[in-house]
Amino acid sequence: MNEESREPFKRLFFALDCAPAQRKAIAQWRGALQLRSGRPVPAENFHLTLKFLGSVDTARIADICDAAASVRTSAERLTVVLDRLDVWRRAGALVLAPQQAPPALLRLVYDLEQAMLPFGLEDAPREFRPHLTLARDYRAPVPESVEPPEFFLRADRFALFESHKGRYRALAEWPLGSQ
Repeated sequence: MNEESREPFKRLFFALDCAPAQRKAIAQWRGALQLRSGRPVPAENFHLTLKFLGSVDTARIADICDAAASVRTSAERLTVVLDRLDVWRRAGALVLAPQQAPPALLRLVYDLEQAMLPFGLEDAPREFRPHLTLARDYRAPVPESVEPPEFFLRADRFALFESHKGRYRALAEWPLGSQ
């Protein structure tokens, strides 16, 4: 029996993953900001969270996956333009966010929230604010950027991720659209 299977709970979230080339481009752009505050998020962890589930009993993961499989979107591919650099003071996060969230993204998040309701995983619903976290424990103003951000996060699927010891691992994924 391996160590993972003995864990009764896993920290889970649904997200859109970043392609490796995009991770590299975002990491290089972030490097040019010459940040003097915060802890940079490792590029391999770049993603756009759709719904945070928190600590989930491992016995419930199969049911959560079944519920996620019922989520269907009209868009077979989703593009989110990350074109705004922002600091979330309360969270202490430096983030890339869209000026305007695409309606298909908002619909996907709503449908995921509805699919997860029977599990009672969240005490108080949070307002969805699409973003990609660049740094945590960030306590400085929004840094100046020579090159304004404009990254096109393109996804044809969404995934259920596990957060374990600072690393994110996809446990399951589902195509967008009604394929």
